[in-house]
Amino acid sequence: MKTWREVFWAFLKLGLTSFGGPAAHVGYFRQAFVEQRQWLDESQFAQLLAISQFLPGPASSQLGYAIGLHRAGWQGALAAFIAFTTPSVMLLIAFAAILPLLQQAYAAPVLHGLKLVAVAVVGYGVLGMVKGLLPDLLRRAIAVLAVVIMIMMDSGWGQMLVIVMGAVLGLLTLHSQPASQVAQINVPVPILVAKGLLALFVLLLVLAFMLSTDSELQALVASYYRSGALVFGGGHVVLPLLDQAVVIPGWVSEGDFMAGYGAAQAVPGPMFSLAAFLGYVQGGLTFACLAVLAIFLPGFLLLTGVLPYWHRITKHTWSGRLVAGVNAAVVGLLAATLYDPIATSALLHGTDWLIALAAFALLQWAAANAVSVVIFCVLANSLVAYFI
Repeated sequence: MKTWREVFWAFLKLGLTSFGGPAAHVGYFRQAFVEQRQWLDESQFAQLLAISQFLPGPASSQLGYAIGLHRAGWQGALAAFIAFTTPSVMLLIAFAAILPLLQQAYAAPVLHGLKLVAVAVVGYGVLGMVKGLLPDLLRRAIAVLAVVIMIMMDSGWGQMLVIVMGAVLGLLTLHSQPASQVAQINVPVPILVAKGLLALFVLLLVLAFMLSTDSELQALVASYYRSGALVFGGGHVVLPLLDQAVVIPGWVSEGDFMAGYGAAQAVPGPMFSLAAFLGYVQGGLTFACLAVLAIFLPGFLLLTGVLPYWHRITKHTWSGRLVAGVNAAVVGLLAATLYDPIATSALLHGTDWLIALAAFALLQWAAANAVSVVIFCVLANSLVAYFI
């Protein structure tokens, strides 16, 4: 029986163990929900990933929210968000509370070890998606083109272009792909509700730009809502917006901001949870909770409003070609992310390659879980940093 409780416990485990940043989360989600629990097949997972990457907002959190919605409706979506986000929020609030007492002398080897986790997990995920979603030469060509576009553009807009490109090329070239092979996503959201959510997203965004900044609390909610609504690509892409929102007005110092960014990389869960740290530094627990709600809300409103329309599209006779093209583009998008920024920032020395390849081998041939891979990479890199 599909219940929100199973969704909650599955995502709580991920919220406690999903180190490595947004791209790594995709690998964790695929391993947990496609391979292990089989809540989705490769096509359904790729569709949800494409939509999450196409829309502004926290991409990995939107993907988790959509998986929860697909599995257990509204309750499942909320359970996925709360379970996946709460551990990182609590850890970052605790870090903000004790920040004045801390010295960050030994953080670098741990953070670099977590980057190596991302290399292994995303590499494992890409390989699995290549096998499942690129069965012919045309789809492999779409994926390669997506990699080239992403590397050349290096921006959030590139993700949108890649997905649109995949959809168009799929429609024009993949004539052997019948619509009957499209695995549809369960979206228990009526169109009327979807229209209301999209209207609410726009209304709140307009208010976020128009609200007076005389009240610090109003200004906080407005600035975090704008940040969550306007960032494409999620994760690290939100940092410039947050810096502009809280450092430039003088609410948070540049030093505290960078400390929070480092802590957000060191904890599992979504990068957007950095809002909890910044909100707490600015005004305590109430500010932290409001910052988290404000930064996540626009992405979820937009996603829930768009999914029913995607559900309608996949019922058409031509949808098989479109979805196959989108899925191929998503594989390329993830492969490009594996190269830059993951590999380019993590694989700096020969020992980095050895640790990452060993972690990949643990996933591929030893069926290791996320916790063991995280522990292995952090311990191995710490030992290398200490002895070399």
